[in-house]
Amino acid sequence: MKKHILPAIKLTAVTIIFFAAIYPMAVWGIAQFAPNNGEGDIIEHNGKKHYSNIGQSFTEDNYFWSRPSAVGYNAAGSGGSNKGPSNEEYLAEIQVRIDSFLLHNPEVTKAEIPVDIVTASGSGLDPHISVQAAKVQVKRIAKIRNINVQKLEQLIAEHTEKPLAGIFGPEKINVLQLNIALDKLK
Repeated sequence: MKKHILPAIKLTAVTIIFFAAIYPMAVWGIAQFAPNNGEGDIIEHNGKKHYSNIGQSFTEDNYFWSRPSAVGYNAAGSGGSNKGPSNEEYLAEIQVRIDSFLLHNPEVTKAEIPVDIVTASGSGLDPHISVQAAKVQVKRIAKIRNINVQKLEQLIAEHTEKPLAGIFGPEKINVLQLNIALDKLK
């Protein structure tokens, strides 16, 4: 018995020291080399501070809409909805989002709506939308802001983030940065 308990206690102590002290300190040390010391990318716009790496709520018609959040954009409570794709309540919520999008974008058909504009991400805090989700909103914004469609498409192209190393992940757009650039157009 002593032969098994003593090594288990030693392994437990080493594991606790590593995961409770060494690993967190290493991550914190690496974060000190990141922008803003790992505290997030802060952008000031119109006298307000925003974190560009945390999803923001944009639902006004004169802006590109952000991805819905399952946690109300609360960074303290990151998480998904935990409802399956066959859950009736979840499907009703998605249908409300689809109906709202179609109401505000009458020139778009249901088949043209990208999934990321009506579903929340796994964290509920995704600051990005797909390029298609931005492009499907161009006509609405061009009409409301009286801006040329080509100018908006150019703005989307300028703010499109390429996949990591050109192969990992899809192209995406940070909605906050896109909307700040949109405000600067006029």
